[in-house]
Order: sequence, then C-alpha cells, then structure tokens
Amino acid sequence: MTDLTAGLPQPRYRLVIFDWDGTLMDSEARIVDCLQAASLATGMGELPAHAARDIIGLGLPEAMERLFPGATAEQCEALVAAYKEHFVAVDTTPLDFFPGVEAGIQRLRRHPEQLLAVATGKSRRGLDRMFMAHDCGDWFHASRTADLTLSKPHPRMLEELLAELNVEAHEALMVGDTEYDLEMARALGMHSVGVDYGVHSVPRLEACAPQRIISHFDELMDWLYVAR
Repeated sequence: MTDLTAGLPQPRYRLVIFDWDGTLMDSEARIVDCLQAASLATGMGELPAHAARDIIGLGLPEAMERLFPGATAEQCEALVAAYKEHFVAVDTTPLDFFPGVEAGIQRLRRHPEQLLAVATGKSRRGLDRMFMAHDCGDWFHASRTADLTLSKPHPRMLEELLAELNVEAHEALMVGDTEYDLEMARALGMHSVGVDYGVHSVPRLEACAPQRIISHFDELMDWLYVAR
C-alpha cells in the first residue's frame, strides 16, 4: 500500500471482468440492426428484433446457429460475413458507453491492486476496433473474445483470464447483462453481478443467482468497495 492509496476503500475483488455489449457499451440497437440487415442480405428473410436481442453476447457463429437452426454451414458463414460488413462499413451510428462507465472505470483504476478484464462475444478484431475508437484498451489488464476461445456460456474465457492474471475464481467477479455471462461465472463458482439495462430480463438474470442486480453503473462502483 502506498501513501496515495492508503485512504482508499479496499477492493472487494482482485479482478473484475466485464462483458462489453450491453454492459459497458450501449450497442444493442446497432447489433440488432446489423443482424436484421444480414438476414435480409443473405436471403434468410426478416428477423424479429426480439430474437436478435436475445443472442447478444454469444459468438457470431453460435448466434447465427441459434437464430437460424435450419441454416447450412455455408449460410451461417454468409450471415457472419454480412453482419461484419454491415457493422463496419454500412452502419456508422456512433456507439457510446453507458452512463457512469467511463468515470467508474477511472475510479477502479485508482487502485493499483485492482485488476480489470473484458470477456466478450465480440471478435478480437471487433473489440480491438472499439478499444482504438474509444482509446480505452489500456483500461484493462486482459481480454478474451469469442473467436479465440469458446463462446459463452462455456466458462473457458473466464478460465483463461484467471490463469493469465493468476487469480482464483473466488477472488473474481463477472459483470454482465445476459444469462450467458452469469452462467459461465456460476459454472466456475465465481460471483457475478447482473445489469438490468442490457438485453436480458431481471427474472432471467435472477435465475443465475448473481450477488446483486444493478440498474446503473454507479451502483456497481458503490458496492465494489468496502470501508477499511
């Protein structure tokens, strides 16, 4: 402990792992639009918005398989390609962090002992693009994307983050807006917090036994630290 940090509250967890879309970044509308555009572009017909919302958080191949259960491997590949093309080249809607996220992350970074990571269904290229666009890659000590490991709700990406950062599951917290996030944490005996401003309903989050469910990022920041 240094003189600069002696008066700060004690971190509740050594490592806090965040989902990206729907938890840190308000990207639901853009993802839904791009999924619907990909469905039309590949001749798969109209895709209901509620169905598109439900798979946010999964890796793209897994999402397409769930959305289009009768699709061939070639059709799923075409859907993924069309989605990526629309997301990058066609849809230029600005994406923003949810209220409180930027200030909250900076508050967390004041603690030298606090480790931060991202576990997301995005691709490595997609997450790196977000890091560059928002100049926020250095906020996090590590990150995992669905294309380089197994998609949620399998806990592999959490296992890899724990191993990379040398943290035990009981020392870490997963924060996410979907049952996919909370289920992968529960599979490892890791604590979790659900956010209700994302894509899955409170009852779905509650079924995964999170420590709590929050409605604003500031609530998470207030809860994460306990007085010395």
